[in-house]
Amino acid sequence: MKNIKIIEVPSEIGAGTRGASMGLDAIKIAALDFMSNFFVHFPSEKIPTENKLLYEPIESPYAKRIKGVAAMYDRVSKSVCDTIKNNFFPVVLSGDHSTAGATIAGIKIAKPKSKLGVIWIDAHADLHSPYTTPSGNMHGMPMAATINKDNQECGVHDVDTETEKYWNHLKNIGKIAPKVLPEDVVFISLRDYEKEEKHLIEKYGMKVITTKEVRSKGAENVARSVQRYLSDCTDIYVSFDVDSLDSSISKGTGTPVNNGLKEREAEDLISKFMQNRKVCCFEIAEVNPTLDKENLMAEIAFNILQRSVNVLMMN
Repeated sequence: MKNIKIIEVPSEIGAGTRGASMGLDAIKIAALDFMSNFFVHFPSEKIPTENKLLYEPIESPYAKRIKGVAAMYDRVSKSVCDTIKNNFFPVVLSGDHSTAGATIAGIKIAKPKSKLGVIWIDAHADLHSPYTTPSGNMHGMPMAATINKDNQECGVHDVDTETEKYWNHLKNIGKIAPKVLPEDVVFISLRDYEKEEKHLIEKYGMKVITTKEVRSKGAENVARSVQRYLSDCTDIYVSFDVDSLDSSISKGTGTPVNNGLKEREAEDLISKFMQNRKVCCFEIAEVNPTLDKENLMAEIAFNILQRSVNVLMMN
């Protein structure tokens, strides 16, 4: 029986589209609409944000608002670390995905000797760095910070000293770098990434499971094969970006992409992963109700959240 704590991170400074900071409230409203008292059951902590930076000029074009993201990394990693050390299972609900690197940092700071595996359910690889980014948006960078790769051989930008300093802070937080080895990352439903990211995936043989594979093999078989693949890992972190879902249902997110998972496929897959006792943290990111009708994205996210936590509670 796991003690669960909810960590709320309503930050959206890493995204290119506004509104993800409202995702958490949208998920809570979905719970109320379903007449669920889910959010009453668990202790929660709300992390202060740097969203005020959205109203200020951008200083680092290749790592927008990186100072604010660095402050979020410090706060989120500390919260996740403290949560684990106090024997709680952190369920992290985030605005944009940029702070997922901080969640991973918090796990590693709490368990420095752990060999951590990452299951990254996302349409995007988020393997860009300030040297390669096409947009400068930090939610495209958390996996690069996690595996400590600048990918300068594919670099297209000259990065200023200040940006470099903050980027190095993100990579080395907790004085552990890399946090995760590239071969211990599994991408699921990945389908929208740039040649620079492809270079890293191929160079390090990072595992990619396509939507088609999930559909043809089924959730149970995919979950089993992922667990076999990560069998050397002592702990596993599961990150679910709602844009992994097909664009026909993921309207309420900043970067929807065709050919994604169906709601039931994602739900079945994640609940299978949650049965694995090595899973030590679960995160949901990128619900943006300002892009949505009838709060559909948040309702789907809540269904997945509730089922996943129920599985955790039984395990």
